[in-house]
Amino acid sequence: MSEQTSILLYIKNMLSDLIYINGIIAAELIKVNENIATMRHGEGFLEKTSCPEEHLELNKQIIEIVKKYQRKPSEITGLEKHIIKHQ
Repeated sequence: MSEQTSILLYIKNMLSDLIYINGIIAAELIKVNENIATMRHGEGFLEKTSCPEEHLELNKQIIEIVKKYQRKPSEITGLEKHIIKHQ
């Protein structure tokens, strides 16, 4: 394998890892936002809004983006279970 090919593969893998990490950050920020809204407005606040359903859809989109760029689908199984479990 040429040095250029090795560098490109390294960069591709690094970008894949960064997308994975950003997916985690995005999903956790959504949950933090829900928690803050609950603390600020009370337990029943989220039940009166469409936020949980919208957040679930956003989390599903995050998972799809992460899936698109991972080397192996099995790499995101734990992340997907964790993010969707948050709902």
